[in-house]
Amino acid sequence: MQQTRVAVVGSANMDLVGTAAALPRPGETVLGSDFVMLPGGKGANQAVAAVRAGASCVFLGAIGSDAFGVTLRARITAAGVDTAHLRVEYGSSGVALVMVGGAGENAILVTPGANEAFTGLTEDELAAVREADVLVAQLEVPVETVTAAALAARSAGTRVVLNAAPARPVPAELLAAVDLLVVNETEAHALTGRAADEPAALLDLVPRAVLTLGGHGAWYVERDRPAVHVPAVKVDVVDTTAAGDAFTAALAVAWGEGRELVEAVHWAAAAGAACVRKLGASVALPRRVEIDELFSRPA
Repeated sequence: MQQTRVAVVGSANMDLVGTAAALPRPGETVLGSDFVMLPGGKGANQAVAAVRAGASCVFLGAIGSDAFGVTLRARITAAGVDTAHLRVEYGSSGVALVMVGGAGENAILVTPGANEAFTGLTEDELAAVREADVLVAQLEVPVETVTAAALAARSAGTRVVLNAAPARPVPAELLAAVDLLVVNETEAHALTGRAADEPAALLDLVPRAVLTLGGHGAWYVERDRPAVHVPAVKVDVVDTTAAGDAFTAALAVAWGEGRELVEAVHWAAAAGAACVRKLGASVALPRRVEIDELFSRPA
């Protein structure tokens, strides 16, 4: 089996993660139990997740000139991701303040920092996109940058997987270049204005889509085919922070390897389940052997 070549266009953040028995309400202070500082950001997470799932991956994004930026580059590179095109912008790196409650739920505040400056893709960056089998992108960097990458991918026959997170307006030009859309319920509603239990509404925008439902699994929909529900893999939940990133990356890797998309969604569900068993974002992203173990587990 040929190794999938993935290009990820997206954000890199330093995650400052605190845990507590319960998340604080507005105006409330609670006593936490643990604190860790970990590399994160949806782009960096998905790049690391793609490598751990078995792909080769080049990451296109931006870090700051601060100490967080130095650490981010070192950690992402050490994970096996090609960071030759990772930019350094003067100023602060992106930072995510993550609070994790006792049931694994989380609340996240992101300050974009250098991610906002990631604009005007160079010819070398566009060439890296064109050379990939699959482009994976999210919306934590300027949408104009994501659109430029998607159009370059489309021109070269590279498949485009868009994880439209966080929820924000997506231009028609970008949607027209998307081969596979991945969204949760909030993001689906933001795009379609329809109820989250109507995944087929996404097909008015793109030819294929996956609607993720956390512990309730996911729906895969494709034009001219019946919708397919993929159940979640049951595990003990510790932290859901990067589950969506593990899911999206594994989905892209499996599709790039030539799997049918319904099977790819099942494999991605196993990746998401493997991720939530550990605390943190990048450190929890599962390796291929972990995904395969849950994927082969009897239903």
